[in-house]
Amino acid sequence: MDRSGSAKIKAVILDYGEVLSYPPPADEWNRMASVFHMDPRRFRPLWDRHRLAYDRGALSLEAYWARLADDAGRKLEPELLEELSLWDNEMWAHVNPTMVEWLKQMRSSSIRTGLLSNMPVSMIRYARQRFAWLDEFDHQTFSAEVGVVKPDPAIYQHSLDGLGVAASEALFVDDRAPNIQGARALGLSTIQFQSVAQLKDDLGKLGFPVLPAVDGTANDNVVVAKQQTAKS
Repeated sequence: MDRSGSAKIKAVILDYGEVLSYPPPADEWNRMASVFHMDPRRFRPLWDRHRLAYDRGALSLEAYWARLADDAGRKLEPELLEELSLWDNEMWAHVNPTMVEWLKQMRSSSIRTGLLSNMPVSMIRYARQRFAWLDEFDHQTFSAEVGVVKPDPAIYQHSLDGLGVAASEALFVDDRAPNIQGARALGLSTIQFQSVAQLKDDLGKLGFPVLPAVDGTANDNVVVAKQQTAKS
């Protein structure tokens, strides 16, 4: 999208995890992996293995953790289930205030905003109970509520329909390449998120009228968190 294309953008659709929130820090991955007596580097692929089915609502909370325990070769005591679920929610709850402020600025500027996230029921409830700023969005699309996950075209269309805009009138921001590719295939403009500074730079190149403020601190936290997770 060039500068002339930015004038057509009526809505911005944001991912949640690692866009509106920081990446989970290494110590929180370690805490969860320790329940299964696993090296965190081996735990993350197991956490991912059935995650899309869990995010889609095809697996219950109990079934998801039971499958993960089976894959890890461990027996999961029932009393640990509630604790694991809470830790799983908490590690995605480190909200990036710079991005939330940008969300509010866009709404004040009459730019429609949508939230589009692969998220299980447990985390949806957790987020809605704790984050009043979610009400700043004009429309919210959560995978477990619609039974579809990114990058399925149907979930992007659900967000577009909710916002009342065409694909050509929307900008989608997500940190994962497959999700970006799925949105682009449907005709949305896209930016793959790596940091607030990078997002601001890409938006500026497009001539987008509302830019996030960058103070350096929040941006560095994203990079450090990702480095810690990669090393854990």
